[in-house]
Amino acid sequence: MSIALIDYGAGNLTSVRKALTHLGASFETPSSPAGLASSTGVIVPGVGNFAATAALGDEWRSAIADAVGRGRPLLGICLGLQWLFNGSTEAPALTGFGAMTGTCTRISNADGAGHFKVPHVGWNSLHATRPSWLLEDIGEGDQVYFTHSYAAPVTVDCVASTTYGVEFASVVERDSICGVQFHPEKSGDVGLQILRNFLRRIG
Repeated sequence: MSIALIDYGAGNLTSVRKALTHLGASFETPSSPAGLASSTGVIVPGVGNFAATAALGDEWRSAIADAVGRGRPLLGICLGLQWLFNGSTEAPALTGFGAMTGTCTRISNADGAGHFKVPHVGWNSLHATRPSWLLEDIGEGDQVYFTHSYAAPVTVDCVASTTYGVEFASVVERDSICGVQFHPEKSGDVGLQILRNFLRRIG
């Protein structure tokens, strides 16, 4: 088992590597799309502006799509989850990977009640919306660590949601493609369990 951890200049790879090492996972950071040919799973991390995903050009997209087509599980983390969708209003000229239908938008207080700050930074709870292999052994209301200003809509691909101003998709899953809006590598035992579930899917 060898995971391809994609480095496109927008990911906090150090903490992800540390978590994977803690779990005994084998991984590499391919220098080119060709390096995905031998991978058994793919992780696309990321922090910051959606514009950073422009670095994932046609060759990277094609290689990732080919890996998915061969049944390799794909996990998007934070910005990586947003990239799985059609796009984001943060950088409307760019298109996402398109594995999930919908557009990510800036967090807003839709009902006008209460006061909150953007970005959403800190611990918040997960609410399961349907059964999920990625969330196996994760309890209702378990807390994970977020830091983001944009979020994905709650669609049929949402397996867990979180509310901060509005309800948004905090975990998405379609077959072996999945994503988490939070940082599992910074979310203690809950985050490690989610990464274990991803590794189990690969194995």
